[in-house]
Amino acid sequence: MNIINDIKHAFNKANITEKIIYINVFLFLITVLLNKYVVEWFALPSNLESFLYKPWTLISYAFIHQNIFHVVSNLLVLYYIGNLFLNFQTQKQFINCYFLGGVFGGIVFLGYYYFIDKSVALPLAGASAAVTSIFIAIATKIPRYAIQLRFIGSVELWVLAAIWVVLSILQLANPDKGSAIAHLSGAIFGFIYANQLNKGNDIGKWFEAVINYFTNLFKPKKKSPFKAVYKTKSRTSTQDVSKTRQRKIDDILDKISKSGYESLTQEEKDFLFRAGKN
Repeated sequence: MNIINDIKHAFNKANITEKIIYINVFLFLITVLLNKYVVEWFALPSNLESFLYKPWTLISYAFIHQNIFHVVSNLLVLYYIGNLFLNFQTQKQFINCYFLGGVFGGIVFLGYYYFIDKSVALPLAGASAAVTSIFIAIATKIPRYAIQLRFIGSVELWVLAAIWVVLSILQLANPDKGSAIAHLSGAIFGFIYANQLNKGNDIGKWFEAVINYFTNLFKPKKKSPFKAVYKTKSRTSTQDVSKTRQRKIDDILDKISKSGYESLTQEEKDFLFRAGKN
């Protein structure tokens, strides 16, 4: 019981990136035990008619991995890139980009085998499209951000993202190219998402609203014995503070883009870290 309590405690303390990693690891262990049934019911089929009987697979496929290399490579990249994403964007934006990147990859996968290639392909499984969406989104946001790699040295983020995308393009030469199509679709969504965020437009806001709706639907309603009415200050001051904070974040990101992360002062690094937690 102590182990279970420790796992629950670690999960509750984790940020959204770490929680998704925990869920993927747990489901991978389930898949190892019940491979046939899990893949049949939770992987995304290439046939549109089969998908219509299992519409949940458009999301569930991104949490199913069939081999250890696949799950480890995806989750290692997600851990480092996902936490970097959270230093510059919010957890809600992470959820929007991650899930919608996976959904978009699944839709293009279905469309390809319905409109272009009529052959029967293997079901789609794995978090690669969602992970790629996060990877490309943050690389679009801070392309000149330098990452220190052992035995290699400092490499800018856009270079790593480009290598990641090129590897997916090369996979298009494989007979079963469905996974590569999903990866590249996730990359396209991540690029669009980041560009729209830079313009102040979160195209995943509707998805956030859907998640909030279902979350609130199952929350127990709190009954209060009385209603108290308090006078509140105008929202103007709150909005001014929010705009000032966003301007400071934008100034710091511009500095990173021009001179790299190491050019920041400790105060600026701390400010970014706190902003990423909100």
